[in-house]
Amino acid sequence: MPGALTATSQTRRISSNPVPIEILELNKPVLPDAAKVTKNMSQKIKIKWLSKPEEHDYPAALSYLTLIYDEKTAAGLVKKLKRAPMSEFKAKDIFRAARLPLLGAGNSHVKKDMVKIESGRGVSPLLLVRDSANGKVVIADGYHRICAVYTFDEDAVIPCKLA
Repeated sequence: MPGALTATSQTRRISSNPVPIEILELNKPVLPDAAKVTKNMSQKIKIKWLSKPEEHDYPAALSYLTLIYDEKTAAGLVKKLKRAPMSEFKAKDIFRAARLPLLGAGNSHVKKDMVKIESGRGVSPLLLVRDSANGKVVIADGYHRICAVYTFDEDAVIPCKLA
């Protein structure tokens, strides 16, 4: 596109703090973040899943659930998760039900999980809690993992336990 404006990042010093600024240049296309995600999503990587959640996922779920529910309720939910059968849902459906934003590769935990997926190492299933009172699903453990998976394939089938 002749005359198209594009952005490059540079750092300029204003007073004593370096401040990133955008500099517009002609004839260099800018890929919005959405285009970068779309590029990654077209790379259909085979995701290797572990057969069951790792043992350390349950204390992590308890820690998170204790922020939302009282300790007794949270502990009861974790017990239900441990006994729950494995089930599967598409990544996009879990996001819709959870009503959470997608974190990108700029998040260090998501990036770590993306590297794990790309290297072919097993990924732990999610731990989900159905919050019927609020009409949503709580991702008790695995938010960064599902964000990483979604980056590669929004239709990926995610193994999980649902309480």
